[in-house]
Amino acid sequence: MLVAAALVPDTVLLVPGASGRTDAAGALRAAAVGAVASAVRAADRVVVVAPDDGAAGSTADDVVALAGPVSASLAPVGVPDHLLADAVGGDLVAVSSVRTQGRRVAPPGASLALHLLAAAGRSGPTGCLVVARTPRAGAAGALRTAGRAAVGEGRTALVVVGSASGRHGPDGPLADDPAAPAYDARLVADLAAADPDALDRLAGLVADEAAALAVTGWGPWQVLLGALDGARVVADVRGVLLLGAQHVVGTWVAA
Repeated sequence: MLVAAALVPDTVLLVPGASGRTDAAGALRAAAVGAVASAVRAADRVVVVAPDDGAAGSTADDVVALAGPVSASLAPVGVPDHLLADAVGGDLVAVSSVRTQGRRVAPPGASLALHLLAAAGRSGPTGCLVVARTPRAGAAGALRTAGRAAVGEGRTALVVVGSASGRHGPDGPLADDPAAPAYDARLVADLAAADPDALDRLAGLVADEAAALAVTGWGPWQVLLGALDGARVVADVRGVLLLGAQHVVGTWVAA
């Protein structure tokens, strides 16, 4: 049963030191850690849901459960492991999960979530689902099914990693797209409202349009919608535009 979910940004800037001497995301990091701490407080088990370029890989799956224990590492995105170790008290976080896929290192998005869990003071086994960053057409159904399965036992909290468009102006991670502001305004409003109409609109988002706008949260949010399984939501979510990318941060609580 889903009790709550933390919605956190998909940006390595949340890790202390990732932006050098200038802390570009201190306030966003504090909000993300606070959301995680709030979401997991009443949970018996925690499952991370995060995007990954290689999630489908040779398995041709849109969502894959990582085998445990799996080490957290942000080295693939340029953050040395010793910085992550320093941030969580000297040891890299380990995760255990529900079925074997032969992976020993969590991808960056999942590693980021593990860092946030450690910063929020949560320890213990953590399930981990990685979702293809660019899912195939028609993947939404399978992602929602995975979400329902992920919360099938015990009081479960999700840590859902994902951001809206990375195409806002010249500072964006990718080329500017004039469609991004309006798309993200609707998206953030629906994530913040989370009423039945908003949930229907989120379920109806088109994967190809999200991918074109560099929205990394489409797949993880579909998993979250499946995990709700019709439950009513009390949402506390806001959008934060940072360095040309639109992020969301906050909580959904199943009521």
